[in-house]
Amino acid sequence: MCGVAGFLDRRAETAEADALATVAAMAQRLHHRGPDDRGTWADASAGIALGHQRLSIVDLSPAGHQPMVSASGRFVLAYNGEVYNFEALRRELEALGCGPFRGHSDSEVVLEACEAWGVEAAVQRFNGMFAFAVWDRKTRTLTLGRDRLGIKPLYWGCFGALTVFGSQPAALRAHPGWTPRVDRDALTCLLRHNYVMAPLSIYAGVRKVRPGHLVVLAPDAEPEERCYWDMRSLARQPRPAPGAREPGAAVTGLENLLHDAVGRRMVADVPLGAFLSGGIDSATVAALMQAQSDRPVKTFSVGFREQGFNEAEHAKAVAGHLGTEHTEFYVSPRDARDIIPDLPRWWDEPFSDSSQIPTHLLSALTRRHVTVALSGDGGDELFAGYTRYFTGNQFWDAIRRVPRPARRAFARLALSTPPHRLTALARAIPWRWRPAHFGDRLHKLARTLDARCPDAFYQAMVSHWPDPAAVVRDGAEPPTPLRDPTIADDVPDFTDRMQFLDTMTYLPDDILTKVDRASMGASLEARVPLLDHRVVEHAWALPRDLLIRQGKGKWLMREVLARHVPRHLFERPKMGFGVPIGDWLRGPLRDWAEALLDENRLRHEGFFDPGPVRARWREHLEGTHNWQYLIWDILMFQAWQEAAF
Repeated sequence: MCGVAGFLDRRAETAEADALATVAAMAQRLHHRGPDDRGTWADASAGIALGHQRLSIVDLSPAGHQPMVSASGRFVLAYNGEVYNFEALRRELEALGCGPFRGHSDSEVVLEACEAWGVEAAVQRFNGMFAFAVWDRKTRTLTLGRDRLGIKPLYWGCFGALTVFGSQPAALRAHPGWTPRVDRDALTCLLRHNYVMAPLSIYAGVRKVRPGHLVVLAPDAEPEERCYWDMRSLARQPRPAPGAREPGAAVTGLENLLHDAVGRRMVADVPLGAFLSGGIDSATVAALMQAQSDRPVKTFSVGFREQGFNEAEHAKAVAGHLGTEHTEFYVSPRDARDIIPDLPRWWDEPFSDSSQIPTHLLSALTRRHVTVALSGDGGDELFAGYTRYFTGNQFWDAIRRVPRPARRAFARLALSTPPHRLTALARAIPWRWRPAHFGDRLHKLARTLDARCPDAFYQAMVSHWPDPAAVVRDGAEPPTPLRDPTIADDVPDFTDRMQFLDTMTYLPDDILTKVDRASMGASLEARVPLLDHRVVEHAWALPRDLLIRQGKGKWLMREVLARHVPRHLFERPKMGFGVPIGDWLRGPLRDWAEALLDENRLRHEGFFDPGPVRARWREHLEGTHNWQYLIWDILMFQAWQEAAF
């Protein structure tokens, strides 16, 4: 895995030595993404400069050095990622007379494919995760590209004649021609969702290349965004009727596809392993890895001493059954405190999914042993794993029949009882049917009861601050897919719509961003076989009854895993990869948080209205409410701006 950086200045007034120095400084900001090698390339007459930081995975020789110039000399590439079908593509290219190839890296195949077939046609052939900048010296056209699901990041911004781009915003900040400024509308998005949703970034004028898109910057033309793979077109197609697929054949079909997707991601010239949480997705990936390995696969997990947050015991049991070489690490509040100062540097944009902490600690642990790790991310969105997918319709059907005043009264009653007391009362429910963190979940559901329609109900379920524009000074909520009424016309089924919206927003901008930054912060490459685009397309063509049965999601994935692991090792309520951040904020992290939430400081900095922030903080400390997620949103922005500015 690598870091990409560069700029295009159409004025072409910078000397080549200065351009190389500037792009080297930009790339240096991404050193953690690629500590093994670095390179720069510039053409002062065109105003273009490319920089690259390399984490060597395939072809460790100098033949994989970037930026890379094509055999003809026409195209230049700076590339981050892995294309897993590169060997087959190379054979096709050699049959066309392309080359000669100097090494055996996928980077060279990507470059020659862009020249042979054109960039857009080439990316449609790629199976992998990638973000790249490719320069056509003949047409003086720069093309930025990102993989279909948004596994790898790429930021870009145009400021007059200057375009800057990079894998992370820090690279852009190193260019002297751009002055960074916070986008307050993007800040409201952070408070709503705990991440900044693409195409926005926290910086005004800087955008994320959207998943499945190219950005083409041709001479004398405005930047053009082109979609080469459309998730919406998949979701628009109606699913087959229930019973349309024979279950046994469907399980075998998915198992074979996942087996191939996992196998492709086991190709590396460095040691590799797998994250193992004990959940269905990571266990399936580990099982399919072990089935294709002639030695024990290395697996890694983290756990917590606090009750209700620990899945390490389950991961250990799965590892024992599979016969993997398993390593685990238990996280303490001290471990969390020690890495919090570095979170703004690694994430490089305010991001407040608190599971970033164990994800980075897991990545750091894993990196001590391997350079590549396979992850189970994506299974929940594709195969209906989140509770809202199999309870949302029923819950909405139930509450919409109740008058809104009665709903509000029940919500007030539920919210007046502290979450820990509700969780204690719920111990009377058998554990097999009792959700983890019952009190917090009941509070979350209570805050959805005022919804007027299913889409408002869904938005309330996935929201943190319910009215962030009232908290961010001079901020307004930007348009997002969650507020696009045309999506309901294209995807009329409510469960499908929730899955689609999560795949378009939460998956790339929260889950995959978290994994990318956490792993890259440790110079570890994380691969996600469940997001092979063939698996995504397959999942969206399945009948609903193969995803949800008897009030449980992920039926098909469960059946695949049951062929490798006994059911009692994975059939249990979903826990998630959370951390006891609420308790830590009342305890060992309290002084750190109090300094960032100081009322005078908030007023002086001018981003937030101190009133609602301080009120939530007081209620959290008193234990009457668990506002851990809302408080963490504010804290992560405060820590980020302290580090960035």
